[in-house]
Amino acid sequence: MLTIEKRNAVLTTMAILVRKEADAILAANATDMNNYDGEDIAMRDRLKVDDSKIDGMIESLEQLASQDDPVGVERFRFTHDNGMQVYNKTASFGTILIIYESRPDVTIEAGGIAFKSGNKILLKGGKESLNSNLAIVKLWHQALSDNEVSTDWVSYLNYDRVATQAFLEKPTQRVDLIVPRGGERLIAFVKQHATCPVIISGRGNNFVYVHKDADVDTALNLIINGKTAKISACNAVDKVLIDENLPDKENFIAQLLEKLREHTVTILGDTILSKQDGVALIPNEDIWFEEFLDYKIVLGEIKDVEAAIAKINTYSGGHSAVVVTKDLTIAEQFMSVVDCAAVYHNASTRFTDGFQLGLGGELAISTDKLHQRGPIGLQHLVTNKWYIHGDGQIR
Repeated sequence: MLTIEKRNAVLTTMAILVRKEADAILAANATDMNNYDGEDIAMRDRLKVDDSKIDGMIESLEQLASQDDPVGVERFRFTHDNGMQVYNKTASFGTILIIYESRPDVTIEAGGIAFKSGNKILLKGGKESLNSNLAIVKLWHQALSDNEVSTDWVSYLNYDRVATQAFLEKPTQRVDLIVPRGGERLIAFVKQHATCPVIISGRGNNFVYVHKDADVDTALNLIINGKTAKISACNAVDKVLIDENLPDKENFIAQLLEKLREHTVTILGDTILSKQDGVALIPNEDIWFEEFLDYKIVLGEIKDVEAAIAKINTYSGGHSAVVVTKDLTIAEQFMSVVDCAAVYHNASTRFTDGFQLGLGGELAISTDKLHQRGPIGLQHLVTNKWYIHGDGQIR
């Protein structure tokens, strides 16, 4: 186990190297962008690295280096009747495999979070981001070597689908935890073939409920930000439920439609809202289940907060949901009963992000309930271990 001083030194060195070699990362990414011939605009958006993303990588590494050591933290202590001293402390998992698509910044965040928490990380990125990922892993190895640490702490698995399946089924080295981070096909593939525990980074399909006592300007801003700021993010908004008793509802809907059209968002509606000009009728009820990752949104009218909660709990991906209201009692009801990893009152779903929530980045955003829900950050990449000190006690 490396000391916390050594782990922080590697992270600090890596931040310096990313800043110094930013042009090399951008050049490698330009090659990946030129090679990508797909039509998936969300994939292309996640693939692209620019100056802003470089700054985010550096800030994530610096924030991680400044945080407390998550390993060896005492969670419980007990003195047995026979005099034994019993402690429970956090401990590293061991080796973590993350399988992800298109996002080179994950190579920074996942590597940093795993390493700081004392875990070895195996990175399996998508073929579309290979050049970007290899350029970043090269810097990881330099940062490790510069601090006299084995480069085995961060490894890149340049496997195709067949080799990845073989590794999942019969790993050639110990793997303690797998995190698939991508679309539903990737997640299903990993779940089918993995032979060790898997934490699911699930789909978004996030909802905003505009309560009858909402501030309409707040509602408009939250919907537009959640839908258009980054359509490739799992924390983007896909569905909006509007309370049928919202005062001046027609004016609010007109303003919302106008703003969505300004961002060239395709608008679909239920049987009520599809009567509005430029709003297409949803093809079927199953569309409420879909995560779009596109400039596309579904609007619906809803009776009240109970009906909104029921609809969200039926159709959402369990990721994030928002209630817009000035009524604190309604907000508490909504936030307590909606079954999502993150629930918001008058704030954007775009904050469901490890860095934004103060974790120094994230390995993934889990929609599972075990062992961690929501952003998986530094504090969550640990398990626990029992320490018992005695002087010859027997049972």
